[in-house]
Amino acid sequence: MSIAISLRACGKTWASGARGVLPLDMDITAGETLVLLGPSGCGKTTLLRLIAGLEAPDAGGTVLFDGKDVTHLPIDQRNVGMVFQSYALFPNMDVTANIGYGLRVRGVPRAETQRRVAELLEMMHLTEFSNRRIDALSGGQKQRVALARAIAPRPQVLLLDEPLSALDARLRDQLRQDIDALLRSLAITAIYVTHDQAEAMALGDRICAMEAGRVAQIGSARDLYHRPANDFVAGFIGDANRFVTPRGEVVLRPEELRLLPDPDGVFMITRVTFLGPILRVVMRHHDGQELRADVPDDAALQPGTRVAVTVKRPPSIEAGQRNEAHADPLWLG
Repeated sequence: MSIAISLRACGKTWASGARGVLPLDMDITAGETLVLLGPSGCGKTTLLRLIAGLEAPDAGGTVLFDGKDVTHLPIDQRNVGMVFQSYALFPNMDVTANIGYGLRVRGVPRAETQRRVAELLEMMHLTEFSNRRIDALSGGQKQRVALARAIAPRPQVLLLDEPLSALDARLRDQLRQDIDALLRSLAITAIYVTHDQAEAMALGDRICAMEAGRVAQIGSARDLYHRPANDFVAGFIGDANRFVTPRGEVVLRPEELRLLPDPDGVFMITRVTFLGPILRVVMRHHDGQELRADVPDDAALQPGTRVAVTVKRPPSIEAGQRNEAHADPLWLG
């Protein structure tokens, strides 16, 4: 059964006086996946550790599970499962023993332990590796074992700290899909830490973008992408151009721009990168401003080509807000 989590005035100050997390209030709905997203050192892992009970908040901070104060409960009494980047598996045990470890220490009967482990081996596509030692597994297989071990005791909360960052890109994509399916099937409350915006957008019911120990914005991926609260969120969630026009400064996503070769165009293409389904085009305005555009593959777009630039639809963001005033395509020039 999943639970709701509430943080009240939760902050963390280290012995050195540095602030890991500034005091914040946050509510996480039972059964949702909240992704903590941000650059290294922004406080996302510290916040996760406060929820887990691995760190204590500063005086006055409170952690509530379904309204119950668990601030001073250690991790082993909070009924949470954790998955780490480093796997944290027992090298002296095989796959089956690793997955069943949490059940054995909780005194779950042997028959029930065997049943649950068999279910998880099948769920994680690990059945054929059940007797294999951990050091004989690939990185992806190790992370599947770590996931299975974390959920075997049926925790109320699942905490995942950068679980895919040590894997190659293709394997990350596959495991991201597997984790998403797993979380949906379990309907468990999950908090997932990452610096990867693609992971955040794929997995999160909501995303909490963090900057310098504080929450910059919480919302759906669509909210953060189209209605970022500030420049940090606009730049961290997707790519964004800032461009000054006679109407004022606008923030434009690369995919919003349309390019048309034009010998009188005020933009000159400086670089073109082929990315499969799209071209990433970098161009410079005659006043020195630079734009990046993602457009369909077009052999006519080459470095040195002059282009006219329009916006396919009203800019998503202007001065931090949706720009509803532009009913017509915006010409940049």
